[in-house]
Amino acid sequence: MANERLRAALLERGVTIGDLATVTEVDPKTVERWVTQARRPYRKHRYAIATFLQVDESYLWPDALTPEQVTAAGESEIIHVYPHRWAVPRDIWGRLFTEAKREIGVLVYSGMFLADDAGMIKLLGDKAAGGVQVRILLGDPDSPEVARRGADEGIDDAMAAKVRNALVLYRPIRDIEGVEIRLHGTTLYNSIYRTDDQFLVNPHVYGQPAANAPVLHLKKVIGGDMVATYAASFEQVWEQARPVES
Repeated sequence: MANERLRAALLERGVTIGDLATVTEVDPKTVERWVTQARRPYRKHRYAIATFLQVDESYLWPDALTPEQVTAAGESEIIHVYPHRWAVPRDIWGRLFTEAKREIGVLVYSGMFLADDAGMIKLLGDKAAGGVQVRILLGDPDSPEVARRGADEGIDDAMAAKVRNALVLYRPIRDIEGVEIRLHGTTLYNSIYRTDDQFLVNPHVYGQPAANAPVLHLKKVIGGDMVATYAASFEQVWEQARPVES
């Protein structure tokens, strides 16, 4: 039986058996057995392959890691935990977006603290102009989910108004190629701010504004699946959301 996931990852990235043999410093026939016979490489080789192909080790070899190893890798993904969003230093937000080379993603209801920061808006526009994909998900102000969140926080219709204000504040960058804004109507359990392999995750707490809730600073580690879990959640919301009309 072949390892179809490994085969697909090689094809998607244009990597040959010989290329992988060079990276792992083994005989090409050994690499061929990893692919065609689903032979499991040694741990050091699995790590090298996953890093080179930019794929989770647990995706290529689902049974290779013990539960203890998965747990340890997940714990290693946690850089810092802040007790409140307002306790996250501003330079952390700045570095998060400044260091992005491939993508920036924002998943919120309104995220007014970000939208109301002219410097951050300019930074997002500059990154998009430089080739970074910028995707922003705001709550649909007409959706029952936004109304419910407003009621939960005790601000009622003000939540929908905040979303509309955020849309206005994002106007300067909405026409920049590489920037896309969509509206979602989901029950949002976390606000997510992502750049490449780093995430700031802001869990929502009933009866409290997001600014009072904790923030987890995460960075992807091969073998860990916390970041992958939040990344998958972001993509699910993105696929269901509708683009903002100009």
